[in-house]
Amino acid sequence: MRGKFLPLSGIPIYYYRCSACQFCFAPEFSSWQTEDYANHIYNEDYILVDPEYVDIRPQANAQGMISMLGAQKGQFRHLDYGGGSGLMSKLLRQEGWNSSSYDPFVNDDIDPASLGQFDLITAYEVFEHVPDVRPLIQRLSNLLAPQGIILFSTMTSDESIVPGQRLSWWYAAPRNGHISLFSKRSLVLLGEREHFKFGSFSSGFHAYWRNIPSWASHVLREA
Repeated sequence: MRGKFLPLSGIPIYYYRCSACQFCFAPEFSSWQTEDYANHIYNEDYILVDPEYVDIRPQANAQGMISMLGAQKGQFRHLDYGGGSGLMSKLLRQEGWNSSSYDPFVNDDIDPASLGQFDLITAYEVFEHVPDVRPLIQRLSNLLAPQGIILFSTMTSDESIVPGQRLSWWYAAPRNGHISLFSKRSLVLLGEREHFKFGSFSSGFHAYWRNIPSWASHVLREA
């Protein structure tokens, strides 16, 4: 679901597109500090542009995970990366999952390396919010067990961004933090940095893995 479209205001943000892999990014954010994001994006008005962030999306994501992997819940340790308030993980624990949540903005006093490794990592609506995706994929790689999978959501831009035409794709939205826009090719190349295989279930839901764990084989057959 989409949030509220606001009139142009504030700081102008320009996107650039790589001609080789079609990754689209906003260089303005490379110099921003945590407080800049807190002041301009993740403030009290953020809910106006992303009204499902607080509870609707975490509830839906939890139900999706239960439908996909609920029968195997005792076979893996789960981390919801970028989990905000931790609601999705809380709902999964209520269903008997071994689930934890970590969010760089919410849990800034925690070193993610101290969390150990996880068999399943979910990252819903995370990749597009990160200005430099290379540290992100390295961190996820370090958190993932040798036989584990990363399930993540981000819309792919294939056929939605046309060279030579003004960027009008609704998903390109700096006000709600969508500052890195991926083609499928760019996701493949990003994963290859950490020797990940890549698969997509749809234009908005994807997976990385190195070795397929037995409990997830039925899931990755669909990717």
